[in-house]
Amino acid sequence: MYRQGDILIRPVDGAAVPPSVLALPPVARDSRGRVVLALGEATGHAHALTGPGTLYRTPQPMSPDYLHLSEGGRLVHEEHGPITLPAGWFQVVRQREYVAASLTARAVAD
Repeated sequence: MYRQGDILIRPVDGAAVPPSVLALPPVARDSRGRVVLALGEATGHAHALTGPGTLYRTPQPMSPDYLHLSEGGRLVHEEHGPITLPAGWFQVVRQREYVAASLTARAVAD
């Protein structure tokens, strides 16, 4: 299990990836060629992969995304140390915060 700021990355067996996720189009790389797992709304900083890898983003904002790294990868962020990930499948979970006024949860945004 890996954590970088408000992002939690959990290894999962490829057989556990829902077929509905595999039917999704992969997330496009940004203008810098990165796969962005999460983008800071206030800072513009990003949790991003700079090498090969495929991210499948589920349409429900509170559901985990899925990341496939066929060769492993390196997760970088402007304010956190880099993390080297092995090859495999991963769930990508955004940290959540409780909003008492609306009795709901939302993804943490920096």
